Order: sequence, then structure tokens, then C-alpha cells
Amino acid sequence: MNVDSQEPWLIDLTDTQRQAVTHSGGPLLVLAGPGSGKTRVITRRIACRIAAGVPAWKILALTFTNKAAREMKARVDALVPADAPGRRGLVVSTFHAFSAGILRRYGAESLAASIGTKPLAAEFSIFDMDDAHAVIKAAISQANLESAQWQIGSVATEISSAKNRLLSAAEYAQNALDFRQRTIARIYAIYEKELVRQNALDFDDLLMRTARMLRDDPVVLAQLQGRFEEVLVDEYQDTNHAQFTVAHSIAREHRNICVVGDPDQSIYAWRGADISNILEFEEHYPGATIVPLGENFRSTSHIVAVADQLIRRNSARRHKDLFTGLGEGVPPKIAMLSDEISEANYVVEELQRANRAGIQWREMAVLYRMNSLSRTIEDALRRQNIPYVIARGTVFYERREVRDTLSYLRALVNPMDEQALRRIINVPARGIGATSISKCAAVATARGCSLLEGMMMARQAGIAERTAKSIDGLVMVLARYRSELEIKPAENLGPFVARLITEAGLERAAAAIADDDQDAAERKSNVQEVANAASLFVLPESQPDGRPATLGDALRGFLESVALVADSDVVDPERGVVTLMSLHASKGLEFHTVAIIGIEEGLLPHSRSMDSPQAVEEERRLFFVGITRSERSLLMTCAATRAVRGLRMRTIESGFLREISGKNIQRLDLTERVEFEEDQDRPDGDRRQGVGGSRRGGDGGFPAGTIVRHAQFGVGTVEEVLPRGSLTSVRVRFRSAGVRTLVLEYAKLEVIA
Repeated sequence: MNVDSQEPWLIDLTDTQRQAVTHSGGPLLVLAGPGSGKTRVITRRIACRIAAGVPAWKILALTFTNKAAREMKARVDALVPADAPGRRGLVVSTFHAFSAGILRRYGAESLAASIGTKPLAAEFSIFDMDDAHAVIKAAISQANLESAQWQIGSVATEISSAKNRLLSAAEYAQNALDFRQRTIARIYAIYEKELVRQNALDFDDLLMRTARMLRDDPVVLAQLQGRFEEVLVDEYQDTNHAQFTVAHSIAREHRNICVVGDPDQSIYAWRGADISNILEFEEHYPGATIVPLGENFRSTSHIVAVADQLIRRNSARRHKDLFTGLGEGVPPKIAMLSDEISEANYVVEELQRANRAGIQWREMAVLYRMNSLSRTIEDALRRQNIPYVIARGTVFYERREVRDTLSYLRALVNPMDEQALRRIINVPARGIGATSISKCAAVATARGCSLLEGMMMARQAGIAERTAKSIDGLVMVLARYRSELEIKPAENLGPFVARLITEAGLERAAAAIADDDQDAAERKSNVQEVANAASLFVLPESQPDGRPATLGDALRGFLESVALVADSDVVDPERGVVTLMSLHASKGLEFHTVAIIGIEEGLLPHSRSMDSPQAVEEERRLFFVGITRSERSLLMTCAATRAVRGLRMRTIESGFLREISGKNIQRLDLTERVEFEEDQDRPDGDRRQGVGGSRRGGDGGFPAGTIVRHAQFGVGTVEEVLPRGSLTSVRVRFRSAGVRTLVLEYAKLEVIA
């Protein structure tokens, strides 16, 4: 291919990046190490293929988060003008969003997309985890099983695993080997039947049904193979079997597939990711070109060396030399503290030190293997008035008043969505009791219709006139707004949602569940924010049949975008706050200063991984991902003791830390570290004097055996007095906080006995 080296998509590329970008066709595997510019490579490759004459509408780029899809699309837009020949129609999407679009277009026509004989209606709802768990809970009850013995989360995980393997409930039952699997098969069958009845799909259904349709429907497959002549997949190491099937089915004939990923960053086996997809790429595509990207443009060499030293211990990987041209930087620290409170205080002190050196809060992150570890960090940050945010995927959309509003919208686009309808029947309060709802549901069941249709027959169900009128009011509102969906243009979405909020009384309903006036104002603001979000939503592409997009198209697209929000989508790098997040959620992000806490056996690696070498390797990859989030400063901590279920337990430093050694690391044993109070940085003349500071004597008035109370650590017993020059310290064994070494001048201890 003759490509001008001065074209914008070829400027400032390394030799290996250029090789990946300009590869002319056929299967390509780009092994992209951390910080190696994989997004740059994949977006510039798209621009290069368009310049080479491939129409943009024949290119399909798939990734995992909305944030990544938006960034990729924006970069391509900056490289290739919108009015360039062949520029229109590029599809850059998440797997889930792409699958939802394919199912809406082809699902109703393809029996392969259905479960059983009932076609998939295009207006299906997407159930989030809460919705799915509610239906699974009901399925467990309907199967006459004890919920204590069949926990919802465990059953949901098994059903998800079955769907990742493209197994329907009937197929799963055929393969059930033991009592547990046969029982879950019963639950799965009820769950599946209920989803079909409500015309709803869960997240796994989006992938499973699309994969089955491409596997079993040659007509649909031929159309998609004809439409997309180039397939690019980002984060290929995270694909599960269903995602592999989708991408492979479209690309297997023309073999123009480029996958970008890193086996060393495969950390989602627990949700179905199959590392063999990337490790065995050449078996699926013989003759594939392999391009390794090992240069790290994010982190300094000490950090890169530590990460490389760690990950070399894994066997399930494709080796590539990791290196950087950013200089040595500061060696990462490994610090052992006495307990989790000391650990949190030390981490916060290090963040404060970085802030005083000019690093902004938004450039810092604290990472952990388990969300429960965030509590002590939060406490320490609050004590020092440091702003922070916990990055958990769909926090805004999980708020009660927001879910109520979205349920109204779901009930409009899918009249069969019983989960949404049940949620809004009494929002705002209409005096419709559980008995009345049960009567409507019984009529619906007897007549084989939806709950909404059962509500239209409220009087035939024997419901009192007053209650029936309340039900009529809700039904009429839904019918009136539903009638607008296919006749008004997509641009009306924002005003449409705002009108519905007002007429349905959703702000009033939000205020009714508030604790006080301030809470009411915030909840009403949250409801209004749904309308704001709707007004900003733009459909990603025109309708497949060329017709103008309707209000219904826009509303379905908006609800999809909300349902498919991922953890990293909510991380705003411009917010002036420290980010707290799990190691899993940190993938794809980067920060100047990173602290990873709780690096102990049983936490990282997690106790569940101990019996499986493959699982331990994934835990090592998870640690590798955390290390490589850091650009310039990395702190790794563990505690000698930690509270576990209310008991103080001794811990063991993670074996992963013992795999890191040499000049690239600085080790600190701070288990004897003196704990100062909040006023430790005050000038000497301004230090506050507590009871301890006013007592005299060689032991400071607190001889061994004295029972004392501390404002933060509670009640404890003095074990030892430690003279330290002009200051005196005591080692105290607290009942709940463990052993602490405190400076009496600052500790403000109160003698109990």
C-alpha cells in the first residue's frame, strides 16, 4: 500500500506501531503491553484503512466500555474529516451495544435469536443486575427451594457461565451432571421463561443470542459478513466465548481481523473471559502477523521493571520485552505497617506529600483487591479533609428515584416489562395495594397476557372502583406517551422525558421518599438530571433502513446506553478528587500517583485462588495491572495485622511482594511506626495538650498495666513505656484496634484504671 508518511495517522509512530497501523490485510495480532499506545494504534489503523480505500461503513471496531468506544471514535474523527470520501458509517461500539443493535434489527426475523418458538420483539428491555437478580429470586421461590441454600448471586453466576457457553436452559439441563446443576437447571428454566414472557434480555443474553444467531442463521451471518469487511477488537484478552463467536463469525471468511490485547492483563476469568482466545489466535488464523508493542509511554523505568519482574513468573503468556524511555524515576515503595489504620494513615500522608509537591488530587488513586478495604482509607481521607470518590459503575443510575424514572421509560418502550411496571405502580403513591396487583397478575396469567393488559381489566378482577381509577390513570399516562414514540422525531427526546417527569409526578414522588428538605432537593435534581442526560443523548448512527430516527429509536438507544454503563465509564479525570477503586475497575486508567493496599496472602492473591495455579496467575496479572496504572509514583502496602469479622488476625505478606526485589524497589518496615494525632504538623507551640501531655514522671504517668481510653482507638492496656529523647511513648494494646505506639504528648489518653 502506498501511504504518504506525512499523513496524520502515521506521524510520531514507533517502528512497531507503524507496522501494526499499515498492515494491509489478513489476520493481525497486536500484543500491546501496558502504556504502549494500543488505542493510538487501533484508531490510526482505522484511519489508515479508510485512506487505503476501505469504506468506513464496512469497518467494525469492538471494545468493552462506552468510554473506550467514545475515545476511539473521537480520535478517528480528529484524524479523518467527516466529509472525507468513504468516511460515513463507521461502527465503533461495545460488544453489548453492538449486539443489542443487531438483535433489534434481525432478532424478530431470526428463529436462531429466539429461545423456544417465540420471536424476540425489537422493543425488548435490557435487565440490569438488580432486575435479573429479582427474577432469579422469584424463580428460586417458584421452584420451592430455600433461598438460604440457593443464594441468588451464586445461581446468577452459574447461569451467566452457561450463557457464555451459548447454552439455553434446556441445553444446560441436558449437560447437568449432579444435583446442584440439575437444580440450577430448574431455576434457569423458570428464569428464562420469565425473561421471554417479559420480552427482556439480561446482559449475557445480548451476547448469547447474537452469537447463536450468527452461528445458526446463515442468512443473517451472510448479511453481516457482507457489511463488515474489516473487524478490529480491542482488549481481546478479555473476550469470552460468546464475544469470540461474534467477532470470529463475521471475520472468518475474509480473515481481515485485527485484535489488540495483552495476555498479561487478562483479569476477568470470573465473568467468562477466556485467555486462550488470544493465546491461540494463530491456531484460529494460521499465518497471522504478530506485532509486539513493549515500549511503555506511561511509566518510568523502575515501575516498568517491577511490573516485568512480577509478570515473568506467569506461564500462560506471550513474552514481549517491556521497556520505557521516560527515565528511571523514583523506585516504588513496599511498606509494611502494623495494622490497617496505620496503613491508611501512611497512605494518606504519602498522598498529602505528593499534593504539597504539586500533584493534584485528581492524579492520585488508591487501589485494592476487595471493596471492603476502602473503609479505613475513606476514614483517613475524611479526617484530613481530602476530597475523594469511590468509582463504582452505576452509582447515579442505581439511586431509587432515578431507577423509578427509568422504569417509566422502560414501560413505555416495552409493555411486557413487568419488572419496570411493578416498580412504578405506586410511584407516586396511588393507593394500589399488593392484593390489587396480585389480582391483576392473576387475570393476566389466566388470559395469557401481560400484567399491563391485566391492569386494563382491573374491574373484571374484582378491584374496587377507587383503586381501579388509580390504575386507569397510570395506564392512560403510559398509553398517551407511548403513542408519540413512532410519530415524533428523535430530537424530541429531552423535552419528551421532561414532560413525562412532570405529568407522572416523579419529582413529587422523589421528594416523598426524602429524609429532609435538602435530601428532597437532591432527589428532585437527580430526576431532572435524567431529562438532561436524555437531551444530550445522540443515536450513534442512522437507522439501518435509511428512515429518519424516531423518538422510540432514541429512547431505546438512551435506555441501552444507561443499562450498559461500566465501572471505568464513571471515572472523570477532571474531577479534583482522589479516586478509590478496585484493581479490576482500574484497568484502562492511569494516574501519576498510585497506592495499592492490602497486598497480603488471602487478599492478593485472593483466598479463592489458592487451590488453582491458573487462578493464582490471574491474581498476579491483576497485581500487574495495578502496578502499571502508575505513571511516576507507586506505593504498595500491607499490614502485619488486620481485623477480620471483628477479630484481629495476623497476616502474611503476599508472595507477590517477595517476587519483587533488587534496585528497582524500596522496602520499608514501619510496623514500629509512632502514630501521631491529627495535629502532628502543627507548630510546637500550637500542639494541643491532652491528659497524657499534662502528666509527669519517667513513665509519663502511664505505667505498664494502666487501662486507658483513646478517642479513636477505644479502650486498651499500656504494655510498655518507651522513652524517646524529650518525648515519651507508650505501646498500648487496644481491644479493637490492636497494638499501637503513641506519643503521650499528643495522644490525649484518658486513664480508666
